[in-house]
Amino acid sequence: MPRHRILAPGRNFWRLAEARRMAVLVDGAAYFRELEAALRAARRSIRIVGWDFDGRIRLRPQVDPDASPPLGPFLRALVEERPELEVDILVWSTAVVHAPGASGPLIFGAAWQEHPRIRLKLDTQHPLYAAHHQKLVCIDDCLAFVGGIDLTVGRWDTSAHAADEPLRQHPDGSSYDPVHDIQMVVDGEAAAAVMKLVRSRWFLATGEPLPPCPDSADDAWPAGLAPHFERVPVAIARTLPAWNGEKEVREAANLTLDAIAAARRTIYIEAQYLTAPAVGDVLERQLRRPDGPEVVILLTRKSRGLTERLVMGMNRDRLIRRLRRADKNDRLRVYYPCTPHDDGRRRQILVHSKLVIVDDVFLRIGSSNLNNRSIGLDTECDLAVEAQDAKTRNGIARLRNALVAEHLGTDEAQVAAEIAGHDGSLIAAIERLNTRPRGLATFEAMHQRGPRRPIIGTRLLDPERPFRILGALVPRRR
Repeated sequence: MPRHRILAPGRNFWRLAEARRMAVLVDGAAYFRELEAALRAARRSIRIVGWDFDGRIRLRPQVDPDASPPLGPFLRALVEERPELEVDILVWSTAVVHAPGASGPLIFGAAWQEHPRIRLKLDTQHPLYAAHHQKLVCIDDCLAFVGGIDLTVGRWDTSAHAADEPLRQHPDGSSYDPVHDIQMVVDGEAAAAVMKLVRSRWFLATGEPLPPCPDSADDAWPAGLAPHFERVPVAIARTLPAWNGEKEVREAANLTLDAIAAARRTIYIEAQYLTAPAVGDVLERQLRRPDGPEVVILLTRKSRGLTERLVMGMNRDRLIRRLRRADKNDRLRVYYPCTPHDDGRRRQILVHSKLVIVDDVFLRIGSSNLNNRSIGLDTECDLAVEAQDAKTRNGIARLRNALVAEHLGTDEAQVAAEIAGHDGSLIAAIERLNTRPRGLATFEAMHQRGPRRPIIGTRLLDPERPFRILGALVPRRR
């Protein structure tokens, strides 16, 4: 039976634009390495939009500081070398309270910011309790990085995710846990379209326009970076809350829900959070289908902070129990990745990626979590590819297999061989290969009885839209 198109203009994406090249950068070390190369190639503009920003981080901590200085001084050196280069940074205003980076430089400035062609602005244009969660970097209007990685502390890690990695440190020298994340880079018309979103955000936040860059023959694509896809249409999907008379935009949530609903054989998800009932609804319907797809989900096990543990952690477990109850055909697996430690125990790897792969036809990477606030309260930006040819389908399947291989401590070819040897079953391949200390552990909620509805207060602590204070405390009937 012919497959219906997932991408629907006006419903689940904002722009569809061709990327001349597109690559997926897995984990912070890979992203930061390619970002530094692209920043060095910048000639006219560097535009950064983020949930947080910390100029103290080093993009390549494994090399001498002279070769890769802290990000803030590095940007200052670039503008001093190039008289036409401008740097504009837009950060969520409440990052000074909630985000892990240093708040002082965001409020009072830092020495590296004291240059007329460096501007750092705090974006206050959002509803109460909302966050600006997009993570975008645009260079010369011709290259764009989009995904889940902010330019802040606690993001750098290699794909080895070694428990004792000495370079995984905050600027103050303290260490942090292994973290897995993903960013996408595009050029061509797709990058220009992302830049339009950046211009819109900047204007709404500051009232000042960002001028476009003059056309240039220069190429900011990082030298040596092989693209995963070429000449591929890329959909840009947003979340924008209702604010100041503007209507809400829920393209990103619609895109994720439509993609999951369209799956036939396999749904592969990596997410920091899984709490949104809307996502649970569509996954439950797929699991109840006698001929439905396998569902493999990788999540963070231990949330940070009291609110995250109470709301995101408890509601995650409740949603897992709900999905397990619907899984009459044993097609659901929910894991968290682990890495071995010298003491013989396994350490969890924090999953910060926001990725959905459906069969071998759909790939979505961005900033959207699978919680309520990413549906309609926070600002989000995701990029997606829907395959229309065998080459793109092969690229999507290879990416999924490479990600699974990373988590299992093996290689892409072995994962592909096991899938082929088990009649296309991703679950069977994982269970066959999941024998090493570096591997995937099953969530306890998969085997526990307990509540399946969201906890009381969810509408207040994880709201789906800007809320009226009264009413947010009253749970809706389901």
